Amino acid sequence: MASRQERIDAYTHNGTPPTDHPQELLCEDHVGTYVIPFPCQWRDGNWQSVKTNDRIEATVVGWRPLSNNQR
Repeated sequence: MASRQERIDAYTHNGTPPTDHPQELLCEDHVGTYVIPFPCQWRDGNWQSVKTNDRIEATVVGWRPLSNNQR
């Protein structure tokens, strides 16, 4: 099992996320880290679901581009 730091290191977490490009999000809560199971995008200063445009109400600790099979 990957450590918390190994999971975070597998994602970008510095700088400004790319705007309007589907991303996989790594989030964290009091239990640990988890991946949002659907594509998200950075738009208007918030993370949103690509499909619904609903705001992601989670603590995002990293992002990375979706692989082709995740789109």
